[in-house]
Amino acid sequence: MAVTPVIPDYITVHLGPPNSNARNVRVPFTDYIKNVASSEVYPSWPDSAIRANIYAQVSFALNRIFTEYYRSRGYNFDITNSTAYDQAYIDGRDIYSNISKIVDELFNDYVTKGNQIQPYFTEYCDGRNVTCRGLSQWGTVTLANRGRTPYQILQNYYGNDVNIVRNAPVKNIPESYPGRLLRLGSYGGEDIRTIQRQLNRIRQNYPSIPRIPDPNGFFDASTQAAVRQFQRIFNLTPDGIVGKATWYKIKQIYNAVKKLSELYSEGITISEVERIFSEVIRRGDRGRDVRTIQYYLNFLGFFNDRLPQISVDGIFGPATENAVRTFQREYGLTVDGIVGRATWNAILDAYDSTLNSLPDEYRSYSSLLYPGYTLTTGTSGNVVTQVQTFLRTIAQNNNAVPLITVDGVFGNRTREAVIAVQRLSGIEQTGVVGPLTWNAIVNLYNEYR
Repeated sequence: MAVTPVIPDYITVHLGPPNSNARNVRVPFTDYIKNVASSEVYPSWPDSAIRANIYAQVSFALNRIFTEYYRSRGYNFDITNSTAYDQAYIDGRDIYSNISKIVDELFNDYVTKGNQIQPYFTEYCDGRNVTCRGLSQWGTVTLANRGRTPYQILQNYYGNDVNIVRNAPVKNIPESYPGRLLRLGSYGGEDIRTIQRQLNRIRQNYPSIPRIPDPNGFFDASTQAAVRQFQRIFNLTPDGIVGKATWYKIKQIYNAVKKLSELYSEGITISEVERIFSEVIRRGDRGRDVRTIQYYLNFLGFFNDRLPQISVDGIFGPATENAVRTFQREYGLTVDGIVGRATWNAILDAYDSTLNSLPDEYRSYSSLLYPGYTLTTGTSGNVVTQVQTFLRTIAQNNNAVPLITVDGVFGNRTREAVIAVQRLSGIEQTGVVGPLTWNAIVNLYNEYR
């Protein structure tokens, strides 16, 4: 499963150069392309020339959105209407009818290059007043008059290895920042894998950043060390926590070293965006992520009678969907029964809030409850001491689990003991203590103590 570009419903345009005080306008993407095309090319041009230009205009705009070129620099827009930086957009202008019809055909087609998946940075200029390394708009007219097709015109300027992706899906595109702090112990997910992979690529240009050996989606000590060094290099607070500022600085530098907004780009291949975690979890899904959601919802339901208790079986069936809908209703979310980013963050927040405000009668059990964050190699402290105590008791009663020292430091020996418990419990053997593994450890500990 991979993440590939989509066509946004809307695009936010800054009506001036990036640093100007001009206002922003939010317009449907199709209307934006119609405006740009009507502002940059003539309706009397040959059809092939117009189409080649529209392909380039769509791809250029999508590259800005896909790379979050401006948002990663702290701006609240996707693109400007300054031709020194971007494309010509004239707010309120009339649209040529033939151009409008062509855009309606082509707005969800874009250019890629080679085996890269990102929208190609189709640099272009008018070719008369300004020349550039990319497409010449007036040159497209000459080529079209010679009988070249739109694709052949694009090949002429961008190389024979360009492709046209057709009929890309259209959907609302949220900002990439996950909306929660990522720190040591943050639960695994694609957001963490993203920064791990990006930091490892940035490291090629900035070798003082430590390598993350296993970009597995769990925020471990190696990830924390890499984040801290990145923050030091780029003058951010070196706290090892990925908040919004660090997230977008990582993205900005990653885009820069990959040259994603240049004609000659290293690019992104499909293998680099393969997902191991689902973007959304819904009815019909199965597996670890479903069990994790069920675990959290059951815990919350213990303190809230309106949330139904469900089986932690890893099957997202009608009962789990009903529990998700009830949770969404209770917490003012869109009630769709689907666990996307907003619902997932709300579940985590609700769990942490409940854990930190337990009624007095449950305080004596608090050491047996999952602490709300993962324990990985390099983690230390009282919670590690607690889980090591559980593991040592298990090991003393079950030879399948290695005996460990209780020292409060999650080292390789502790990881081996965790993997042994995961093997015994039929859980994925990651060596990381998340909610399901914690629950399995506690259940075994309760059997033997």
